[in-house]
Amino acid sequence: MSSIGCEQSGQKGAIVARVVVVGASRGLGRALIEGLRSDGHDVVGISRRRPDGFDVSEWIEADLTDPVAAANSIDQELVGGVDTLICNVGIWEGDAFTSDYAFTDQSDVEMLEMINANITGTILLSKRLIPRMIGRPRPRIFLTGSTSGLPRSGRPEVAFGASKSAINGIADALREGYRKDRLAVTVLHLGYLNTEDGLDVSRDIAAARGDGSLVPVHDVVDTVRSISNLSSSSSVREVVLTAIDDTRF
Repeated sequence: MSSIGCEQSGQKGAIVARVVVVGASRGLGRALIEGLRSDGHDVVGISRRRPDGFDVSEWIEADLTDPVAAANSIDQELVGGVDTLICNVGIWEGDAFTSDYAFTDQSDVEMLEMINANITGTILLSKRLIPRMIGRPRPRIFLTGSTSGLPRSGRPEVAFGASKSAINGIADALREGYRKDRLAVTVLHLGYLNTEDGLDVSRDIAAARGDGSLVPVHDVVDTVRSISNLSSSSSVREVVLTAIDDTRF
């Protein structure tokens, strides 16, 4: 069993963390919930709508495109402390990552909603939940960034790239503001993911999709597990996880 916190469960030697996963209904978020629950952790899912057929006892419905209402709702409905916050927020422009993308053709409303969710939502959610984390043995925050937020990313999506660049500033400020509280903040700069194959598909099959151009969600889940198992004296600032054939990196 992995050990993302240090609350002792009823089973001798077992360590259970309380983990909040935002953007949890599908893709990477769903894989993180499934993986961490299988390790025995107490996981809370947050998304716009609770997905059908997903066996998670604790779920909060909140839409981060309205960040103030979402942050307040989550704060009111969430009970107890939090060991780990995984802020997996990353909506993008409708034409992003296609040959049809043109900056000046993008909807103003969609870009503002995206910035609200990706930047403001992350800030306000952190503001609400960090007080629940301070004093826990190993408080950790994971922020899902993107290779689009790195210098010379080679991507033209303006609003999405700006929002993911902002994640770096959020993480830097949180590290300094809560260093004395031993809050570890990790940014996961992820390249193109295979979100079609969940953890129910073998890693080898998932890795074969895209023939080296896509990262299986299995690898992201194991990266989070590995970092979470570090001691309270260690902090991984950032991870750049790209497909082996991504020539940009």
